[in-house]
Amino acid sequence: MTALQQTEPRATIGVIGGSGLYAMEGLADVERVTLQTPFGAPSDAYVIGTIEGYRVAFLPRHGVGHRLSPSEVPSRANMYGFRMLGVRYLIAVSAVGSLREEYAPGHIVIPDQLYDRTKGHRPDTFFGGGLVAHVQFDRPFDAGLSDRLEQAARAAGATVHRGGTLVVMEGPQFSTLAESEENRRRGHHLIGMTALPEAKLAREAEIAYAMLAMVTDYDCWHPGHDAVTVEMVVQVLQANARLAQDVVRRVIPLIGDGFDSPAHHALATAIITDPAVIPAEKLAQVELLVGKYLRKEA
Repeated sequence: MTALQQTEPRATIGVIGGSGLYAMEGLADVERVTLQTPFGAPSDAYVIGTIEGYRVAFLPRHGVGHRLSPSEVPSRANMYGFRMLGVRYLIAVSAVGSLREEYAPGHIVIPDQLYDRTKGHRPDTFFGGGLVAHVQFDRPFDAGLSDRLEQAARAAGATVHRGGTLVVMEGPQFSTLAESEENRRRGHHLIGMTALPEAKLAREAEIAYAMLAMVTDYDCWHPGHDAVTVEMVVQVLQANARLAQDVVRRVIPLIGDGFDSPAHHALATAIITDPAVIPAEKLAQVELLVGKYLRKEA
């Protein structure tokens, strides 16, 4: 497989694992696929295997061994690589802090909104350079995929909360107390470091994206909760990882052969540039994403 070509889909379902989830257990017929994309190398090799009769592509977001900080995660390469493999449904597993008493460590949240407080250091679009596209992003998480995640999480016996806003900060430092209190004042529910630009890029790649947010701590706002430490987070992550794998195994057959999502048509009305003026080099870079729409204009 070259960087600009897609063969028959290797997997239509993908899983990207965050802190504490670096591999998937119970995969059958496993293969490792190393890709080079037009946007560089992904975080690691993709591990493709069979769960409940369906091929699933797994990628550790921070690389095996957790080598990449949140700001260093190559999200463009990661999302483009999933699309090269044929993925159309992507489950994002992420460790998050809670900004609400009722979202306790060990709980699962399936958020429905994002709020961006990153610093603009992370490339967040496949476009520019002579090709402008404006995708709709008012609902960043796919409702159909979120429904299935909720069903799977409840079947796994988890304490599940549906809905809520995840504020995404730059990191890698944890929040100051003032920041944590301000995020609560704004009405946010969770805080994390990696959902953006990942969710934006999944939308541009026309991949349905939903999140399994695994609560590890109360950030630093909670009066009965010590300041967040790596040791504290890791202890909860170990239990969360086992639960996340159980939920993922249960959601795969619920996705099954797939369903239509608005995300699968995100670029249909998003491209504003006249195809006649798009530079050939840029078109070659993103042909996998836009080719079917621009060929209609030819």
